Amino acid sequence: MRLVLDTGLHAKGWSREQAIEYRLANTPFSEEDSIKAIERYLVMPGQATSYKVGALEIERLRAKAEKKLGKKFSLPDFHYELLRHGALPLDILEQQIDEWLKSQ
Repeated sequence: MRLVLDTGLHAKGWSREQAIEYRLANTPFSEEDSIKAIERYLVMPGQATSYKVGALEIERLRAKAEKKLGKKFSLPDFHYELLRHGALPLDILEQQIDEWLKSQ
């Protein structure tokens, strides 16, 4: 839903009202919640899309780590490694995870 709304508002030229109507028609959220969400998307173009891209990349890196480490994989250790460097571009994050995997 977030990706559709982000794209609709910023690439397709949807109005605030169109976005609210779309969210109301396609989710169980209230009008008040939908208005707040749309207003957030309006002032942060690409935020919803970048959030999803990051989530997908983290899931991919986790699967990579689970495959490489097998039974030695530790979710808390993976989370620690993922977060200990702070905010990073995704390609640099992958490099950090790869280095961590080599050290395991």
